[in-house]
Amino acid sequence: MNRWASSFLIISLIATMTACSSNNGNAANDQASETDNAVATNNAATTTEQTDDAATENVDPLGKYPETLTVTEVLGYGPPEDPKTPAGLTPDQNAYLKDLKEQLNIDLKYKWTVPTDQYEQKFSLSIASGDLPDIMDVDIRNFEKFKNQGVLADLTDAYDKYASPTLRKFMESDGGQAMKSLTSDGKLYGIPGFEEPFLSTQILWIRADWLKNVNLEAPKSIDDLEQIATAFVNNDPDKNGKKDTYGLALQKNIVNWGFDTRGLFFGFNAYPSGWIKGSDGKLVPGEIQPEMKPALSKLQSWYKNGILDKEFALKDENKVVEDIVGSKVGMLYGEWWLPNWPLNLNKDADPNAEWICVQIPSLDGSPGKSLVPKVRMGHIVVVNSKFSNPEAAIKMINFYIEMNTKAHYDTNKPENGYVYNWFVPRIYNPVEIQTIHDEVNNAIANKVNSVSEDIPYYVNIQKPLEATQKFLAGDKTGWGLYSSRVSKDGGWGLTSQIRDSNQFVYNEFYGSATESQVENGAQLDKLMNETFTKIIMGESIDSFDKFVSSWKALGGDDVTAEVNEWHSSASK
Repeated sequence: MNRWASSFLIISLIATMTACSSNNGNAANDQASETDNAVATNNAATTTEQTDDAATENVDPLGKYPETLTVTEVLGYGPPEDPKTPAGLTPDQNAYLKDLKEQLNIDLKYKWTVPTDQYEQKFSLSIASGDLPDIMDVDIRNFEKFKNQGVLADLTDAYDKYASPTLRKFMESDGGQAMKSLTSDGKLYGIPGFEEPFLSTQILWIRADWLKNVNLEAPKSIDDLEQIATAFVNNDPDKNGKKDTYGLALQKNIVNWGFDTRGLFFGFNAYPSGWIKGSDGKLVPGEIQPEMKPALSKLQSWYKNGILDKEFALKDENKVVEDIVGSKVGMLYGEWWLPNWPLNLNKDADPNAEWICVQIPSLDGSPGKSLVPKVRMGHIVVVNSKFSNPEAAIKMINFYIEMNTKAHYDTNKPENGYVYNWFVPRIYNPVEIQTIHDEVNNAIANKVNSVSEDIPYYVNIQKPLEATQKFLAGDKTGWGLYSSRVSKDGGWGLTSQIRDSNQFVYNEFYGSATESQVENGAQLDKLMNETFTKIIMGESIDSFDKFVSSWKALGGDDVTAEVNEWHSSASK
């Protein structure tokens, strides 16, 4: 959702290279003239032309293939995210593919496409049969597996030659950490789709109108949080005369991507699914540390007292969203983006709903420290080693960035058949949210109606600006974008304050999944979630000690050893 704004630089660079080649040619011509050697003149001219061609190819991120290049992919897709998309459109009809063919002469063919919920199973079958496409979007576990099996092409030369200036800027925004994590023996095996680590920061979202109704202030400590949650259950915070609300949202996956308990655990200085430094300097897994027990005990008492939904273990995120939208719950832990979904839906359904965010409460009332990764990588673009043109993946990334510049703002719209979430590969600006925050606030302060044309993924900054202008003018439909991205007291505003004040804890492991993680990671995660769920629902807290022993025996000790081997090497 950002943009390639370097066409002028590229054209200038090409012109410079061409000029240098022409000068070399003139020198050769002069020498040939002096010796009156027509053959030398022709040879020099030929050499100059070849040099120009090579130089242009090497520096042109969007060079068009002279002959059509067929590229295969597979796709798991959801419905278009914009309702203005033409009805009946299918992924192979995506307008981006037509432009890709016209501009780069790349003909993208799908081996298969399936709905998102069927993708994992379908892709597993492709792996088992060895029928893999040319370009793939994979997670870290499949990346590691493919790399070890020799499935992945070396992208070092392709990236060095064809990455656009904007793509290079993206990759360098974290100091090169994400790229290093996908490099082995000096060879780059993937292009990381990573983001600013602090996007993972957990904060607490609270119904401010409910706080007012129960005469309480925002919490700073766990005790404050419990007092508020209890009042949200017992003191009719929505003033409908019924006891039909609960205090804290929770879904069936205890440690997950949203509506889970990570923020509460962090308030106890407990860091499940994270690797933190122990007293000896070695990395230890957060989920088996003793700080977990008091946090689980607190959740157990909250479940018993009705602060948590009695049916949370049966609810996925969609069911929890129904409760949020239906004004059944007053608090939830999550990230900066929640106002844009689903809190905005709650405000649409309940005009009285007001949401604020605060830093996570802690045991002693000091600011709670969220766990953030050193590298936050959502996906990795890789190329099949059997494919003869690995640079095509780099060019396709460049293409997508270019298609989201301001130059294409008026044409590349959903109503014209452009479906961004169906195009692969996509690499976004890792620091886009901070860019949005800064640029929109600057535009508002300077009273201008558009952001700079030079910003990558122009549309993703311009839309929040337009929404903010509407919101500040009284149109509340823009609240979601404004509160999540722009407001200094909103989601990203608070998150950036937490980042800048160093009130966080790093997850120290950011390498590729280790061999034991690939083999046992899913089983260990399942064990953690099942054990914690049982404890919350009333099983003895001593079950945690049994969980620790089982975790170690089922591969956890091997994972710990491998993670520390990586840490020792990375530290050097």
